[in-house]
Amino acid sequence: MNADRPAVACLGAGRMGRGIAVAFAYAGHAVTMIDVKSRSPEQFAGLEADACDEVAKTLASLARFGLLRDSDAQTIMSRVSVVPAKDGSAALASANLVFEGVPEVVELKREVLAAASKSVRPDVIIASTTSTILVDDLSGAIENPGRFLNVHWLNPAYLIPLVEVSPGAATDPAVIVRIKDLLEGIGKVPVVCAARPGFIVPRIQALAMNEAARMVEEGVASAEDIDRAIKYGFGFRYAVLGLLEFIDWGGGDILYYASRYLESALGSDRYRAPEVILRNMREGRIGLRTGAGFLDYSGLDVDAYRERRLAELVDMLRHFGLARPPVL
Repeated sequence: MNADRPAVACLGAGRMGRGIAVAFAYAGHAVTMIDVKSRSPEQFAGLEADACDEVAKTLASLARFGLLRDSDAQTIMSRVSVVPAKDGSAALASANLVFEGVPEVVELKREVLAAASKSVRPDVIIASTTSTILVDDLSGAIENPGRFLNVHWLNPAYLIPLVEVSPGAATDPAVIVRIKDLLEGIGKVPVVCAARPGFIVPRIQALAMNEAARMVEEGVASAEDIDRAIKYGFGFRYAVLGLLEFIDWGGGDILYYASRYLESALGSDRYRAPEVILRNMREGRIGLRTGAGFLDYSGLDVDAYRERRLAELVDMLRHFGLARPPVL
């Protein structure tokens, strides 16, 4: 195997394993999905057929979307294989990178990870794709835990660029660098976050989804209009400006006063601004207006920066088919 395209093994042949398989095979890597459950030959044949069929259908969709040619799909498909549990050790012996994607049960994950860590070379990175379990609740089961960390993909894994990388207390810093390089090599955008419940995106989106559901419950707006507001307002802006960048864009003081009003008007401390907002105000870190906020704008050509961001918003208008010529 080309050293620049290390062989990948996925523990589990479910939805996450299949998505990761597409992402890596598309980028030239050989990927083996390992069934972690003992099955009869007939049962395994059914699983294998189902997994390969889903991968093939995904590649066909990508071809229809213009991301590959129909003639490329078979080449990419040839890089993906599924093996039964009895052949797992042999597959792991030749793997250069391992992703665990079994159901979200701590005991099951620890069992599968412990067995896998005995079958791979000592320098092989092992990553859990868990969306709920913290890395340090799993790392104790692994031989050489310095090479272990959480790598949380967002579904569909083969399309969403973001991957959240969450190291544990024992994770070797060099492993973080290696996994980021590998992910960037297949076109992903890795971000590093501390081992905290919810990582980054699930924690933010849980608040947003609950609030949207609450507004339907309260009769604030219809589900359809709330979703339109998210697509063409909330999501529209944050596809260009990150949340913290947006605070700086408008000013942390605006968030502070808006939070005070909502907390009082809606009678809920869920709108209360965190202490960091108050501290930034006291220190004059309001955002663009003062040259610093959550981000540092010192030495930045603010006018040019604003122009770039506005141009990106115009590109979003064009994407949605909403950019119209003036009426003259």
